[in-house]
Amino acid sequence: MASLNKVMVIGNLGTDPEMRFTPNGNPVTSFRIASSRTYTTPEGEKKQETEWFTVVTWSKLAEQCNQFLAKGRRAYVEGRLRTRSWEGQDGQKRFNTEIIANRVIFLDRAGTAPIPEDSEEMGEELQPEELPF
Repeated sequence: MASLNKVMVIGNLGTDPEMRFTPNGNPVTSFRIASSRTYTTPEGEKKQETEWFTVVTWSKLAEQCNQFLAKGRRAYVEGRLRTRSWEGQDGQKRFNTEIIANRVIFLDRAGTAPIPEDSEEMGEELQPEELPF
């Protein structure tokens, strides 16, 4: 039987992306994203719930997220859930669930965005609305 592990989140970044490199030089970027929902209780009171997610991106996507995302920016993230566990210094078992993203769409545009490296080499200037993501 087939299985599926897929998650889609739209929200605002709560932290600036943090890029690092694996020992073999592969870039990996992580950031936190918050998604909120508003609802009304049976008593008529409006409430808001916010769920926080840790997002991990790899390779070219990691470089793009590090370059174009910042705290407060809005993004769509699509990927799979991965849960890791370890034993803490206090002997307690700890868990961390994160989204391993295979797609990130930047939903809001800054007034001016840095030009991607590919277009600089070709000598043409791209406008933010022309970026392919």
